[in-house]
Amino acid sequence: MIRPATPDDVPDLVRLVRELAVYEKEPEAAQASEQDLREALFPTDGEPAVYADVAETDGRVVGMAVWFLTFSTWTGRHGIWLEDLFVEPAHRGSGLGKALLATLARRCVERGYTRLEWTVLDWNAPAIGFYRSIGADPLAAWTSQRLDGAALEELANHGPFRNRSAADR
Repeated sequence: MIRPATPDDVPDLVRLVRELAVYEKEPEAAQASEQDLREALFPTDGEPAVYADVAETDGRVVGMAVWFLTFSTWTGRHGIWLEDLFVEPAHRGSGLGKALLATLARRCVERGYTRLEWTVLDWNAPAIGFYRSIGADPLAAWTSQRLDGAALEELANHGPFRNRSAADR
């Protein structure tokens, strides 16, 4: 069964995020706490900026899709960015990964969104093969960029407008 995550699923989501980090060979990188995910997915004020669907088997959460909305200036429409897709190894090949992606694809179609996008590690041949099997196309001309840690702080502190208020810009 695929369904939207509820606040009760947060411990399972944290567990799956940590399992994904181990699979992606970066266990120390998964630092989000239950509180972090609870506040992001189920804020007390306003709408969430991130969402999750879960895959459940025999009443146990065994997979997840964590996603958020994007926007294309070219199409003038929203899309969905799939941040994380993970199914426990024991449940891979059962169709749950495809069902999670199909749920997102349906959401896109129903809402008039034009894209469902994500990244995959270049060494993850099983995932790449799976994505090709469902018709996903690699964006070979595009490379992902990231600014974090010290580089993020450096730009924030030394950018051209750092001492000017928004009204001055």
